[in-house]
Amino acid sequence: MSRLYPFLFVFLWSTGFIGAKYGLPYAEPLSFLLTRYALVIGLMLAIALATRAPWPKDPRQWLHIGVSGVLVHAFYLGGVFTAIKHGLPAGVTALLVGMQPLLTATGAGFLLGEKVSRRQWGGLALGFVGVVLVVSGKFGEADLGTMLWPALVALLGITGGTLYQKRFCPKFDLRSGSVIQFVPTALLTGLVVFASDGYQVEWHGDFIFALGWLVLVLSIGAISLLNLLIRSGSAVNVASLFYLTPPTTALIAWAVFGEKLTLTAAVGMALAVGGVYLVARPAK
Repeated sequence: MSRLYPFLFVFLWSTGFIGAKYGLPYAEPLSFLLTRYALVIGLMLAIALATRAPWPKDPRQWLHIGVSGVLVHAFYLGGVFTAIKHGLPAGVTALLVGMQPLLTATGAGFLLGEKVSRRQWGGLALGFVGVVLVVSGKFGEADLGTMLWPALVALLGITGGTLYQKRFCPKFDLRSGSVIQFVPTALLTGLVVFASDGYQVEWHGDFIFALGWLVLVLSIGAISLLNLLIRSGSAVNVASLFYLTPPTTALIAWAVFGEKLTLTAAVGMALAVGGVYLVARPAK
């Protein structure tokens, strides 16, 4: 069963872009995320208390888990949602965030002492080429300009969060740990929301559907799988899975929204899958 976790994670994580497309027309990005975080905290706290989940005994673990949450959630999700809301095509956003495996592989050697083989570097490069091909048709859709910075914040957030969690808090209870991760994330996001344009949400049916999907499927399902993968695998192997997000998102968008899927994108998907295989394949 655990062998299916990476594939399930990729599918669930990829639906986040679809959820954003449904919900963002009815809310400012950080207001959307603040609502999502509050619901996740309430739900996971109830589950943790009802099941008597263990809480960290060392205050430093509380700090490390909280920092990892801020990086993975506040910076990554905040950057992605802000970029898409302000016109950066989801494909371009996915490409920029898709650089994460390369940055993670570089940082893993310095920070975690993980050895990245030539085969894995080749797989990372191949996967990146595949991602570029998948989203190559999206570049003409918007004036990039200042829209790039939120996506770059997201890239640094997910990369730093993966490395930080792998080094300082790779193992924690997923029930109580989710609460510890999302509380500082919600506090930081709330400060930014109320210091800027204030809380702006229109409770439309599409927004409610997207919110429910992102809370239950992404923030609980996908994030729990990500924490399990970080716990059991190398940072490089886990990061390489993010190469599969743009191709999977493109397939879902084709099936759900009828978005065009070109031959170039199909070739890119095959290269991305091949790259991840080279990275994750056990050494002989």
